[in-house]
Formats: sequence, structure tokens, C-alpha cells
Amino acid sequence: MGLLWSIIVGILAGAIAGWIMKGSGFGIIVNLIVGLVGSVLGGWIYGLLGFSTSSIIGSLIMSVIGAVILLWVISLIKKRT
Repeated sequence: MGLLWSIIVGILAGAIAGWIMKGSGFGIIVNLIVGLVGSVLGGWIYGLLGFSTSSIIGSLIMSVIGAVILLWVISLIKKRT
């Protein structure tokens, strides 16, 4: 998948993760950035588990999972401070 598709999937993943984590979202811009970082995190987690994706839908699901995990961790850290 090209770099442009990776960015688009990451942005979509951030938007979807923001909707899933309704009370834990941080605004559209931060959620989109978290989606891009979550995309990398999701790919890393999938690699550790031995999964791979070859379609855009699979990449989107992987990215959303990574972004939701990242938003959850950020919300835990934010609650402590």
C-alpha cells in the first residue's frame, strides 16, 4: 500500500476511533493524528500476533484497533494528571 493510502487509512481510523471513544476523544485534529500513530501501533500489534492484512478494509480495521488502544492509553494518562 502506498504512502498516500496509509495516510488516508490512518486519518479514517482516527475519525472512527474518536467516534468509538466518545467521551475520550480529544478533538478532530488530535484524533486524526492519533489515527496515524495508531495505524503504526496497530500494525505492530498485528505483527506481534502473527496476523497480516492485504486489503484496505483489513488495514482500516487494524488501524482503528491501534487508534482505539492509543486513545484509551492517552485518556488514562490524562485522568491521572
